[in-house]
Amino acid sequence: MEEKIEKPVEREIDLRVIWGILKKNLIFIILVTILFGVVSYVYSAFIISKQYSASAMMIVNNKSNDKTTYNTTEMTAAQNLAEVYSIIIKSDTVLQKVIDNLQLNTTYIQLNKCVSVSSVNSTQVFKVTMQHTNMKFAEEVVAEIVKVAPDIIKDTVEAGSVKVVSGAKIDNNRNPVSPNLRKNTILGSLIGLAFILVVVFLKEMIKNTFKTEDDIVNSLHVPLIGIIPEVHGKEFNKA
Repeated sequence: MEEKIEKPVEREIDLRVIWGILKKNLIFIILVTILFGVVSYVYSAFIISKQYSASAMMIVNNKSNDKTTYNTTEMTAAQNLAEVYSIIIKSDTVLQKVIDNLQLNTTYIQLNKCVSVSSVNSTQVFKVTMQHTNMKFAEEVVAEIVKVAPDIIKDTVEAGSVKVVSGAKIDNNRNPVSPNLRKNTILGSLIGLAFILVVVFLKEMIKNTFKTEDDIVNSLHVPLIGIIPEVHGKEFNKA
């Protein structure tokens, strides 16, 4: 005799059940999401230190003598020199001189972390940027960097020269560049939404009681014979 092997019953996710859970806890979900967003906004606006950015731009000349025209080879060479100059600007040779000239109460390592040098659109122009909680301090440091850097670069690298294109100025219309209030608020709200959804569905999963007739049939896989209605005290007395 062939034995019939019963296939295990696969439990399917009912979208109506999910929607029912979400609908039942909708107000709670919205409140928690808003709460996380508000907390993120307050934390970003009043607790995290605001960072300001100051920058200046410099351009690399391929040769020591000034030329008004460039061919492709010279342009490529200038771009390569921009990377070399970027390293020199962040070196202790330049930054330590800036510290000494401005009599700063900071170390080279601390200043190096605040200063960044990047190429502008892959050209021979590069940008010196500094972020700090004090915008005036950042502007003064950048101004001093572009002041002392050309002479040091000229003495170090004899293959070219560098000139200042744009002097030091405060970026972002003198507004903080960090923290980003909008981004942090949205991120906080999304974290709150994810957190409350996990809590709601975990709460539903650990419940060991049946709410509807379908719960009994789907969980126990037995036919439903009858239902005993719930009768309150007042209704029982009337009956």
